[in-house]
Amino acid sequence: MSAATTRSRTPDRLCAEAVDLAREAAEEAAAPGVVGEHVTLVSEGDRVVTHFFECKEPGYRGWRWAVTVARASRAKLVTLDETVLLPGPDALQAPEWVPWSERLRPGDMGPGDLLPTEADDLRLEPGYTGEDVPPPNSAVSEEMAERVDAEDAELADRSDAAPAGTARGSIAAVADELGMRRARVLSRYGLHAAADRWEESFGGKTAMAQAAPASCESCAFLVPIAGSLSQAFGICANEFGPADGRVVALDYGCGGHSEAAVMPKPPRPAAPVLDTVAPDPLPLRPARDGSVPETPDPTEDLGHS
Repeated sequence: MSAATTRSRTPDRLCAEAVDLAREAAEEAAAPGVVGEHVTLVSEGDRVVTHFFECKEPGYRGWRWAVTVARASRAKLVTLDETVLLPGPDALQAPEWVPWSERLRPGDMGPGDLLPTEADDLRLEPGYTGEDVPPPNSAVSEEMAERVDAEDAELADRSDAAPAGTARGSIAAVADELGMRRARVLSRYGLHAAADRWEESFGGKTAMAQAAPASCESCAFLVPIAGSLSQAFGICANEFGPADGRVVALDYGCGGHSEAAVMPKPPRPAAPVLDTVAPDPLPLRPARDGSVPETPDPTEDLGHS
């Protein structure tokens, strides 16, 4: 059995009684009036005890001043080891630090903000691949490039010439001329991740799409996009729709569909119980026999005088 395991965890009596010494050390390290009552003590080892005092400083709720005292073997004098402010079991602490790349959320970027991407970002891949040296018989080979340079030497200073460091006739130069040179493009993972986000926000499983009269695939307000994502997505151009200017799935839909909006017929009121609009025919004079003549129906014989 090692010597460390044989040490007693019972607090040393002299160190445990050195509460006043520990308080003086805490008050010297802290601001005046912020050291509270003695909370507890813990045995750190043979003749080593840590005293804990309540911290009354605003903003440090639940924290404690920890003062460690010790004494040498066979010595009766207790000495000060260290004083530090430590959080207690119910202390108010700052949340664990999270890297900015994990804290960033959609919509956090503002004007002037820069968002660097990692070199190994899974969402991106090289914009062009392959060796930069074409075969000798290729139209962009070194021999052909020298001929072109000799013929077009006077155009070397044009603003649209290949950038410095890019050899004319190389794959990079051709990509520049075609406007296709990008250092990186979206990888399949990046495409799928974007498609999942768009499908979740404006896809066919949303409540709006489930209640729509038709899907965006047949809507005139759908603006097509290029690339492989065009098979499943487009852009909504209905200013009154909930997804105006957003990328929507083809199976998404809303009440603003261009071909499914049918104006409802105006409601037809029920017939009135008492007709207060039509005239009531009345006889001009009573009958000679004193009886009340029968009132003729005004709707009969409308075409006769």
